[in-house]
Amino acid sequence: MSAFFSYDFLRELLGATIRMATPLLLVALAETLSERAGLVNIGLDGLMAIGALIGFLVGYRTGNAWLGILAAMAAGTAVNMIFAFNTVTLCADQVVYGMATNILAPALASFIYRLSFSDTTTLVQGVSMGTLAIPGLSKIPLIGVIFNQSPLSYITFLLVPVIAIFFNKTQKGLNYKAVGEFPKAAETMGINVIKIKYLACILCGALAGAGGAFLTLCYTSTYTEGIVAGRGFIALSAVIFGRWLPSGVMWACVLFGFFDALQIRLQLVSPETPYQLFQMIPYVFTLLALIFLGIKKAGPKANGQPYYREER
Repeated sequence: MSAFFSYDFLRELLGATIRMATPLLLVALAETLSERAGLVNIGLDGLMAIGALIGFLVGYRTGNAWLGILAAMAAGTAVNMIFAFNTVTLCADQVVYGMATNILAPALASFIYRLSFSDTTTLVQGVSMGTLAIPGLSKIPLIGVIFNQSPLSYITFLLVPVIAIFFNKTQKGLNYKAVGEFPKAAETMGINVIKIKYLACILCGALAGAGGAFLTLCYTSTYTEGIVAGRGFIALSAVIFGRWLPSGVMWACVLFGFFDALQIRLQLVSPETPYQLFQMIPYVFTLLALIFLGIKKAGPKANGQPYYREER
């Protein structure tokens, strides 16, 4: 039991929590931006998968992790435009096309990977983004590990106040939220609902793609099939758990990241215990969070509803 409370164990757990929470937070913020515009996109796993592969490939070919991140954002946006066209322009069912994204994008990623590397039995090592220690803060005992993370982690957590200010303190942000609440009323006030919905899809695809690239460029330096491992659905749960608020979503992701980091550390501390039991921890917590907290507040009122511009 003393191993659970040792300084090294707690320090490693804290650092791993931030690393595990970063891709979840990127994707959860992507879904928050999407749902605030009235679009429920459950295809996050697919967007992460294509982002993970394209980010890895570009980083591998160029040796530049940042180019990999940008390419992953572009790939996520491109794939999400299929969802955007069908759900915004054609007013198709959002859940159906979200699931279609989850089927199409991982399969496309696997196909591209097999085309790029003939030997798929050997893990190909790509480029990895190093950590950036913040002077002074990184030397603080125990919690200093929080300030010795990937630069993308810092950017991700800085996005939380930026998005919160955008939603609550700017006119454009209020117009954005109005589209997810009362799109017909917003249209009568001169707000271009279709434009904002497409903008939401662009932002969602870009951030979700970056979240996938984090897994192959910051967390590991390889790509394997199934690397996303359901993180898109956990991020979707974090949006509900966080009440569609950037700050709430952030704390939900940190909590989910903590349980994910914990199960890995528990495997190391207790190798005689079947590892499958520990791997269940973050998913069991996700289910419990949705059962006890997810039903107490609904999201934006027009969430998931198709918008027909000709109807007034």
